[in-house]
Amino acid sequence: MDYIMAFLVGGLICVAGQLLLDLTSLTSAHVLVLFVCLGALLSSLGLYEPLVQIGGAGATIPLTGFGHAMVQGIFEEVNAKGAIGILSGAFKNTTPGIVAAIILGIIMALIFNPKG
Repeated sequence: MDYIMAFLVGGLICVAGQLLLDLTSLTSAHVLVLFVCLGALLSSLGLYEPLVQIGGAGATIPLTGFGHAMVQGIFEEVNAKGAIGILSGAFKNTTPGIVAAIILGIIMALIFNPKG
């Protein structure tokens, strides 16, 4: 049942993104930023965690999950270190993903011929 719920939740998030691309003049970059901000907003309001409990990886893998992870890291660091945690907490949970994206981007640019 966990796999089905992850598929449904992740699929609905992806459908929402595809509808935004098809039915509006938003670009993929706009949707990317919108989803990260939406995940952060819903997480800060306490509304995204129930979705994570229901959908598991279907809610944490899409871009909304990145925003959620940033906010959760901020909350953890603020509780541990105070106000300075606002600055360091955003990267606590998301550093592996950021580093992987940078390294893989460099590798792909070396292998393939990127357009300028």
